[in-house]
Amino acid sequence: MVSSDRLAAFAALSFLLIIVPGPSVLFVIGRALAQGRRAALTTVAGNTLGAYVLVAAVALGVGAVVERSVLVFTALKLAGAACLVYLGVRAWRERGELRAAFAEAQPAARGGRRTFLEGFFVGVSNPKTIVFFAAVLPQFVDRDAGRSTLQMLLLGLVFNVIALVSDSVWGLVAATARDWFGRSPRRLSMVGGAGGLTMIGLGVTVAATGHAD
Repeated sequence: MVSSDRLAAFAALSFLLIIVPGPSVLFVIGRALAQGRRAALTTVAGNTLGAYVLVAAVALGVGAVVERSVLVFTALKLAGAACLVYLGVRAWRERGELRAAFAEAQPAARGGRRTFLEGFFVGVSNPKTIVFFAAVLPQFVDRDAGRSTLQMLLLGLVFNVIALVSDSVWGLVAATARDWFGRSPRRLSMVGGAGGLTMIGLGVTVAATGHAD
């Protein structure tokens, strides 16, 4: 299995990459501002599971196919971007309804299952994550120790645990700021719109990223 030195080095690298806000963090922040704490944490859970599916795909060799295929890479990229833009537009259009939901203490009234699945789709359709895992995971695998697939699954688990904690903290901080905005209908409408615009901007950014080549 993975040696303790390799595991520690990968964990340190993962931490340095994760603490810098990226697409998943911005998505979670957008959901926290638009729908609140519960939606943010549910989104984090779905996003984390989606990312680990990518880890499993890379460990089984699928990641190499995506990394080398411009067509597959582009399809995944555009699917993820479209999902983000759709969710952002919906949050923007419904920003005026946030006050009523907030007053009823049901900021995530759309249901945890739907929110989880949306987070999962964004996580599993992120081509940048696939490329990262495909490029980094193999470098920390000890080929002489055997069981390369299990080693990559373990390394991916370490990455996702760190990401789960980090994204949750970002979501909770953003949700706390939303609570303050919730004291004013106008401010709450503004923050809901900001969350929607954040997701739309993120979707456009993902769509504009380069090819896998």
